[in-house]
Amino acid sequence: MNSLNVNKSPADTRVVVAMSGGVDSSAVAALLQEQGYDVIGITLQLYDHGAMVNKKGACCAGQDIHDARRVAETLGIPHYVLNYENRFKESVMDDFADTYLAGETPIPCIKCNQSVKFKDLLQTARDLGADCMATGHYVQRKIENGKAQMYRAADPSRDQSYFLFATTPEQLDFLRFPLGHLKSKDETRQLAARFGLTVADKPDSQDICFVPTGGYAKVIEKLRPGALEPGEFIHVDGRALGRHDGIINYTVGQRRGLGIGSSRRSSEGAKADNEEPLYVIKLDAAKKQVIVGPREALMRREFVVRSTSWLDEKMRRWEDEKKNNSTSSYPLIPSSSHLTVKLRSAHAGAAATIETLENGRARVTLAEPQAAVSPGQACVVYDGDRLLGGGWIAGEN
Repeated sequence: MNSLNVNKSPADTRVVVAMSGGVDSSAVAALLQEQGYDVIGITLQLYDHGAMVNKKGACCAGQDIHDARRVAETLGIPHYVLNYENRFKESVMDDFADTYLAGETPIPCIKCNQSVKFKDLLQTARDLGADCMATGHYVQRKIENGKAQMYRAADPSRDQSYFLFATTPEQLDFLRFPLGHLKSKDETRQLAARFGLTVADKPDSQDICFVPTGGYAKVIEKLRPGALEPGEFIHVDGRALGRHDGIINYTVGQRRGLGIGSSRRSSEGAKADNEEPLYVIKLDAAKKQVIVGPREALMRREFVVRSTSWLDEKMRRWEDEKKNNSTSSYPLIPSSSHLTVKLRSAHAGAAATIETLENGRARVTLAEPQAAVSPGQACVVYDGDRLLGGGWIAGEN
């Protein structure tokens, strides 16, 4: 058994490396090539890179394709650029626009992993006769009781398991993450420098690749003309506070940039001296309303997630039992499991219990209320550092 857990010699083991042009995937390709594996690099053209050549900080810009090609030439490995623009637009960009129009906040990077990279690209790797596919993601893959499990990265500040929650057991069997055990990003850069790669000091990507300046509303308007329909700001107490220029400009939990104010009022209706900070509490797409209120109105202790995806075998079995026997009581994960959920990528995590429901849904009950539980975001479930899976936060229970 070699270092990639394939029962072959490295020379007889073909590995497709998903090369984004960044330092992480480049270091992976170099490391595996040094270890004697039969490495093939593949870079995806996901967006019109001709229009993006001068754009920095995005995984699919033209410069990144160029960087990936140069790394492959330096290493002397085959390298292919595959045009996935149509698949990316249909699976990721259109979903991004439609999710915002529905009053939710999407995470296109998860959709990209779920629908393009770990589905279409993975199948291409199989077609090339690969034994596995390696990426530069910072997560750990461990074999327990003969089955692959996903764990958080050794470096908590680099962990990307939140973005990979929808990985299936079949995909995880084929995937490898050679960087997940590293203690810091500096180690990755040192690896790249040791191999003489020009991307060793390349900055990390920050933007969504098809939103080059962070102006996502303009992108949505281009994809869905007429998306910027005006509507009203409504306070949770029912008061109309003014007009807005489109719900796609707002997300649940947002405080800055609302352009409105609301004063506390006494029981007699007189204006109080202090202003109450307002937050976006909810987006009502049907009525084109942005519901605002005080921070305490953001707090939620219970919510439902939809389109669940479970790596954990027990969770999948419980969900199947619920699907096949809708009259049974909901199988509740015991609180002694010490489960935590992440509600945003930067969320520290919160203790919770989960119960499976019908139709690929689950109910999440938090030990303590949390703010800004945003529809459209991912709720990712962990048992310690082991990723169990998760789902998409639904707008209604």
